[in-house]
Amino acid sequence: MARIALDAMGGDFAPTAPIAGALLALDELDQSHSIQLVGRADLIQSTLDSMLAGEHASLAPHRHRISIVDAPEAIDMSEKPLAALRAKPHNSMTIGLTLQVKGEADAFVSAGSTGAQMAASMLLLKLLPGLHRPAIATLFPTAQRPVVVLDSGANVDCSARELLQFAWLGGVYAECILGRDNPAIGLLSIGEEPEKGNAVVKEANALFAAADFNFLGNVEGRDLPAGGTDAGPLDVVVCDGFVGNVVLKFYEAVTPMIVGLIKKSAGIEPETLARALSQLDYSEHGGAPLLGVRGVSIISHGKSSPRAIKNAIKVAVRAVESKMNDLMGQRLAASDRKHSAAVA
Repeated sequence: MARIALDAMGGDFAPTAPIAGALLALDELDQSHSIQLVGRADLIQSTLDSMLAGEHASLAPHRHRISIVDAPEAIDMSEKPLAALRAKPHNSMTIGLTLQVKGEADAFVSAGSTGAQMAASMLLLKLLPGLHRPAIATLFPTAQRPVVVLDSGANVDCSARELLQFAWLGGVYAECILGRDNPAIGLLSIGEEPEKGNAVVKEANALFAAADFNFLGNVEGRDLPAGGTDAGPLDVVVCDGFVGNVVLKFYEAVTPMIVGLIKKSAGIEPETLARALSQLDYSEHGGAPLLGVRGVSIISHGKSSPRAIKNAIKVAVRAVESKMNDLMGQRLAASDRKHSAAVA
C-alpha cells in the first residue's frame, strides 16, 4: 500500500492536470493505493466534482481513494525558492512533504518549482546518512532502452566523491524502478580514456574503477542517444548537474525539431509519427526523483499533462514498494566503509 501526496497546485496546468492525473493513476493502480490532493481545498473540491460529473465520470468509483489536504498557499515558479518557503509556510509543497515526515504519506509528487521542491525536500526529509548532496535522476530515451542520467540539475559543481555517491544512487534507482540487474554505469566525459576530462572527472574515474559496481568506463555525449558503447548497453550515466542539465535541455529541444523536419519533408501522418517517436516523450516517464533524501520526492516537468502526472505517481508507487531508499542507504554505508578503510 502506498499513500501518495500530490501537489494539486503545482505546474502550468494546475489544478486540472494534477487532479486528472491522480484519477488516471488510481484507475491503473492496485486498489490498496491512495492519493492525497494537497492545495486549496475549495478549488480542488470543485475541480474534482466537475471532472467526475463530466469527462472523467467513468473514474468516479475511485473517488473514495482520494482525500483532500488543505494548503491555502502556493509557490509560484518565478519566486525564489527559499524566500518563498519562508514567506508561505502553508504552501502545498511544505504541507505535502510534511505528511511524509509525520508518517501520513509515503511519497510526494509535484510539477511545481523544482528549486522549491528540492529545498523543501532537503529541509524536511533530510539526506540519507553519509550523503553529501542529493541528485535529480532523469530518464533519457535512447536507441535501445531508457538510461538514467544524474545529476540533471540539482548541483552545478560536484566533487569526485559526490559523483561516486551519485553512481550508487543511480544504480539502485535503475535496479529498483527499471528492474535492471547489475546496472552498467558510465561516467560522462570528453573521451573514453580514463585520462580524458577535467580534474574532477579524472579523479572520479579512478574512484568508479575501484568501486563495487558495474563500471563501463567513461562515456561520451554521442553514447547517450545510442544507449551504450562498444563495451555494452548503458543503464546509468553520471555527471555534475551543470553538464546534466545542459544535456537534458538539448535533448528536450532536439525531439520537436526532428518531428518538425520530418513533418515538412516526409509527409508522414502526425499520428504515425507520434507512435514512432513515443519513447522520446517525457510524459512516458512522468517525473524525476530527487535521490538521496530520506523519503520519496518526485519532480515533474512544469508542463506536465495528466498522463505525465499519472506516470510520475506510478514511479512514486514503485519507489515505495521496492523500498528503494532503504537499499540506497545500505549501498552508501557500504561504500563509505570501504572508502574509510582505504584512506586508513
